[in-house]
Amino acid sequence: MEQVVLVNALDEEQAFMEKMEAHEKGLLHRAFSIFIFNEKGELLLQQRALDKYHSGGLWTNTCCSHPRPNELVVDAAARRLEEEMGFQTPLTKIFDFTYQASFSNGLIEHEFDHVFIGYYNAAIVPNPIEVNDYAYQSMEMVQASMNQKDGRFTVWFEIVFPKMMEWWQANHSTNLA
Repeated sequence: MEQVVLVNALDEEQAFMEKMEAHEKGLLHRAFSIFIFNEKGELLLQQRALDKYHSGGLWTNTCCSHPRPNELVVDAAARRLEEEMGFQTPLTKIFDFTYQASFSNGLIEHEFDHVFIGYYNAAIVPNPIEVNDYAYQSMEMVQASMNQKDGRFTVWFEIVFPKMMEWWQANHSTNLA
């Protein structure tokens, strides 16, 4: 039974709860989102597996999940990146934010989300249980796709992407790692 870490608005641990119960009750819990870029500055997008418990088949950032009880967020991020996308790379936390979103199946995401970036240019071997497809796209291309508002992206990606775009524009360099 997978558990999440319930937190308060300051990301201070409050308790542990089974993941689905936390999503059914909409309780604030710790999460992370990873954005991986290649040497061209393109963002690695993931299309979620079709049978995920919510948002199956939708496109989103490279990887997202929840740390386990007593697991550091950065360690959880590294673990899930390898489990979902099949590779490891150094990750750097760039900001965090809180959001809440309801889904048609009755689940509620209410997350204190830690956002990480990394750079990677080698082979990707995604886990088909987690990932249906993947693609690198420029930030501008992703923005243009988002502007179409055609429902192809996850709710949380639509929330975090403008924050990520602001960070990208303020920090983008032609000399990426």
